[in-house]
Amino acid sequence: MSCCGPATLALAAAPAAAEGGPSREEIVLASHRIGEGLWQTDLSVPAVHCGACMRTVENALGRIDGVEGARVNLSTRRVSVRWREAADPSAFVPTLAAIGYPAHLDDPAADERDETLSSLVRALAVAGFGAMNIMLMSVAVWSGAEAGARDLFHLISAAIALPTIAYSGRVFFSSAWNALSHGRTNMDVPISIGILIAFGMSLYDTVNSGAHAYFDAAVSLIFFLLIGRTLDHVMRERARTAVKGLARFAARGAHVVRGDGRQEYLPLSEIAPGMTLMVAAGERIPVDGEIIAGQSDIDCSLVNGESLPREAGPGTAVEAGTLNLTGPVTMRARAAAKDSFLAEMLRLMEAAEGGRSRYRRLADRAASLYAPFVHAAALVTFLGWMLVGGGWHQSLTVAVAVLIITCPCALALAVPMVQVVAARRLFEAGIMVKDGGALERITEIDTVVFDKTGTLTQGILALTNAGDIAPAELAVAAAIAAHSRHPHARAIAAAAQDRVRLAPVFDSVGEHPGLGLEATAGGHVYRLGRAAWALRDASGITGTVLSRNGRLVAGFSFADRLRPGAQQAVRALKAEGLRIVLLSGDRSDEVLRLAAELGITECAGDLVPGDKVAILAALAADGRKVLMVGDGLNDAPALAAAHASMAPATAADIGRNAADFVFLRDGLEAVPAALGLSRAAQALTRQNLALALIYNAIALPFAVFGFVTPLFAAVAMSSSSVIVVANALRLGRADGGAREAGRRVGRMSEARA
Repeated sequence: MSCCGPATLALAAAPAAAEGGPSREEIVLASHRIGEGLWQTDLSVPAVHCGACMRTVENALGRIDGVEGARVNLSTRRVSVRWREAADPSAFVPTLAAIGYPAHLDDPAADERDETLSSLVRALAVAGFGAMNIMLMSVAVWSGAEAGARDLFHLISAAIALPTIAYSGRVFFSSAWNALSHGRTNMDVPISIGILIAFGMSLYDTVNSGAHAYFDAAVSLIFFLLIGRTLDHVMRERARTAVKGLARFAARGAHVVRGDGRQEYLPLSEIAPGMTLMVAAGERIPVDGEIIAGQSDIDCSLVNGESLPREAGPGTAVEAGTLNLTGPVTMRARAAAKDSFLAEMLRLMEAAEGGRSRYRRLADRAASLYAPFVHAAALVTFLGWMLVGGGWHQSLTVAVAVLIITCPCALALAVPMVQVVAARRLFEAGIMVKDGGALERITEIDTVVFDKTGTLTQGILALTNAGDIAPAELAVAAAIAAHSRHPHARAIAAAAQDRVRLAPVFDSVGEHPGLGLEATAGGHVYRLGRAAWALRDASGITGTVLSRNGRLVAGFSFADRLRPGAQQAVRALKAEGLRIVLLSGDRSDEVLRLAAELGITECAGDLVPGDKVAILAALAADGRKVLMVGDGLNDAPALAAAHASMAPATAADIGRNAADFVFLRDGLEAVPAALGLSRAAQALTRQNLALALIYNAIALPFAVFGFVTPLFAAVAMSSSSVIVVANALRLGRADGGAREAGRRVGRMSEARA
């Protein structure tokens, strides 16, 4: 229900920090570089529960010298601090503790029990038991009990209500007291005031033999509020299972092979680049690295979504979190765990959930202004009813109802819940989003600019004329090509795999750098490489050829492989009315050929990175909002300059860092899928804001004019928050299942075409 929860209960699950917080050295070890002299540290702050908490934490950390910025993720109760090397990170934890937010270094892979949910369930059970028994007493009073029996029932109700409110109400009281004791307010303050006033009024009436007492209303109020809060917590955790599930893919440690051959098992945090690791069959790859010995099959579905495993041997790059299936391998670590591919995906998910879009900033601002308005409205209501002769008792009852029913919990939940769910749905579709604001920006685009190599194509050469070459000749070329890692050689070897079963045996095979391969068999000399080198007479012949004793045997033509789903993606985007542009540094004739194949009418080749940025700037000057889709090092400036940007997981590190979205699977359907899901998320965001505002616009007058009891106010307020959260969860049904989003968009585009 509400986004404010029990600080003390949440803190029970947090490890106790040493006095003064961790040292600089500890924080540096737990942090990671993010470029340009900046570091990022993730802290767990369990006491953060609402928009006001977020602003307080971010502002406090932002005032520390050397801190570039801080961003709180409300769903994970985590804050990411970006700081320069000259800063003193050991001040982070003491600074937060001083303003009432104890913190500790975060461990995203820790599989801890959900203590908050357990505490909420226990509090809910006690409140339900108390409400049920007090309601039985109330029924007896409502049935016309005599004054003596009525007073007895009221006393029994008070005896039940007092411990019930003390135990179950601490969920709200602790959070409210933490805020007030540090000179702030949050959404639990009006709730706590309402509960205490309702109980105090009832106790006063009981002592004075009053005809009515509201113990049932006070306890039922807690009961209904806890129902909403528990459902809210469950829904949040359900929305965040993508991140939690991803963290479980991380290995806990690895077997390190020392220089003397001795093996030692080290925790993941102690694995350093350059270490030699042993990974047994059935174990997950602990960190990014390269296999140096052994053969196996690797399940890379976490990285590229492909269900078929890929073969891996010496020289194969492997990513953290992928599964070693069939055989033991020895690998060399090339990155620490905190800098691995899996850790990067976790950071992207966290950033997506905590990102600030225009709608989220608007909702946070509205919620922060609304809390003082709630207290003012309750005070004015009380005074107004007193002036019209309502009496202090009735005036106070109406004011309590106003306090409760107008709590801006639904408004504060309206946007962040949609972002949490959207980040999960995109992840299920194989798309990582780095910033919640990107979900909004991508919906505003009217132009899509594609890079060619590595984006519309796979950046992997394929043999295009294999069908024109005799099988025996292709077998010879493939057998020679297997001894080289040159792109042309690999393309020939790949083309022959399904065509030829037997390969000739050569006496010797050697590679001439920059020229090609030379092999001998049966007294014949075979050359595979540049025509001018392989042939005695190469007049008029260019490209890659196979020769025997200097005579031409076969010529080979190559082309870059089109990325799966490229044609469907372009058609789908054009069907949405978007302008499609192809920009590339490749030769203009190749760019024109690919553009014609994909039906793209605007294209340019032979571009340098600065040319792409200039073209994007010109489009922006014309009022265009551009989505840039690229992968290479040369695309990074354009990705950063675009209104929104996407890159494949195979992109260069700098390209992935510059992009707003990273798609993990080979298919380019990720582009229209991200656009469709983001548009659906924006629609739900607007719906949630409208629902929250309409609820408050209707509820406030009813409460002010005395048509709402405190009990009904609790039910209404809880229901509004649950409706907003449930509406956000509709995103999973709105797109028919995110896992099928890409294929669904592709089929839709084909039907339109």
